[in-house]
Amino acid sequence: MPSGYLRLDVPIAALATAPVPAALAVVRTSGPGAPELAAKAFSRPEALAGAESHRAVHGFVRDPETGKDADEVVALVFRAPSGYTGQDAVDFVCHGGPAAWEGVLAALEKAGFERALPGEFTFRAFAAGKMDLAAAEAVDELVRARTREAREDALDRLGGGLGREVSDLRDAVLEALAEAEVRLDYGEDELADGPDELAAAVEAARARAETLAESHAVGRMLSEGARVALAGPTNAGKSRLFNLFLKEERSIVSDSHGTTRDYIEADLDLDGIPVSLFDTAGLRDAPDPVEAEGVRRSRLVAEGADLVVYLVDGTRGAAPRDMETLEALPVAIRVWNKIDRPECLPAPEGWIPLSAATGEGFPALAAALGARLRGGASSGIAQGTELNRGASGNFDEAPRASPPPISGRPLPHTAPRLASRRQADCARRAARALASARDVLVAGAHLDAAAVDLREAADALAELTGESVPESVLETIFSRFCVGK
Repeated sequence: MPSGYLRLDVPIAALATAPVPAALAVVRTSGPGAPELAAKAFSRPEALAGAESHRAVHGFVRDPETGKDADEVVALVFRAPSGYTGQDAVDFVCHGGPAAWEGVLAALEKAGFERALPGEFTFRAFAAGKMDLAAAEAVDELVRARTREAREDALDRLGGGLGREVSDLRDAVLEALAEAEVRLDYGEDELADGPDELAAAVEAARARAETLAESHAVGRMLSEGARVALAGPTNAGKSRLFNLFLKEERSIVSDSHGTTRDYIEADLDLDGIPVSLFDTAGLRDAPDPVEAEGVRRSRLVAEGADLVVYLVDGTRGAAPRDMETLEALPVAIRVWNKIDRPECLPAPEGWIPLSAATGEGFPALAAALGARLRGGASSGIAQGTELNRGASGNFDEAPRASPPPISGRPLPHTAPRLASRRQADCARRAARALASARDVLVAGAHLDAAAVDLREAADALAELTGESVPESVLETIFSRFCVGK
């Protein structure tokens, strides 16, 4: 276990709600004897220290040194092992002003509690066997979920859906390993089933591991979101389309060239996928140095996007420079804008006709964008781009509010999905090891080589659920959590 989190017997406390003014706040504690320790900073010490699990006690948190009240609270008591962390715990519901919860925390520290590390409460739940590592990761994913589908996906992992699937797969691998070891001990001739049956069982396990690994594409997109950039020459209608997506006037719309001088970002819920949408500066050789810098930044945004929606003014058509730009973009949807104008040219094949001014063609564009993101998750879109998300693990980088949905059908959800690169790496390692074991068995080579591969696959799956995982990995995972989680 990571050294910073090994202090399982140390009583800890932290604010569990956002550090902003609100009606209520929650200060969470955990550790052996937490109710008795918290009673030192409580106006009714006997009532709190003697409370049974899942009981509420009203009173005041007070400074144990001066006796001054910090705030009026309701203390919720949990006795091991029934609480969230599996330890004794007290959650204090206090007033939501910063002075109130800071006073409560300060009083608890004087009573003997230490400030919790990011994710330390969930780490203790994991260490106590209250959840596997995939479920623990889902806690952070749920906190940061920005769409309904992302929330439901994280809830499935939090409920143990992924852990059960992986454990069942690992059992199948261990069964195949046991069979291989029996064959090594007794020899092929003394067993009724031949190597073909064992190879078939290993191949079935490999296919399941591969399916799990492939699920990461959609799971990651739901967890981290996709970056979509609106790009094209000046006056193509990008800002008007940006406003149409948002259903509000966020970008300035003007017939003057170079109106947008830098990119603007906003959140969308598109078919359940959280999307960061970028309105970028028109691509041209800008005479003004400020606009030129905006164009440079916009090019970087487009190059780093998971998908680009490239607009041209249909009354002018696509210039050679537009075609050169499109050739350089790996993934783009081509949009022929301003079809409401009488002078608009016919849209060429492969271009989506649109009027950003009237909305004509917008449902088709939204559907095409959602389809490309859904389909692209398995073909490379939104897999290779590193998203610029905050990872400090505290509410100073709190997740953004859920954006309004645009349209379309939700993502199909028929099996547990992997959400993190760590999980996907474990599944891929298992699939590769199983493929190697299958090949050894089909070739009739030494069974001991197949047994080595099967052990490697079982170890990779154990790492996925946290049964066996390096300390450095645990440190990385939990340090990204919010303080108080």
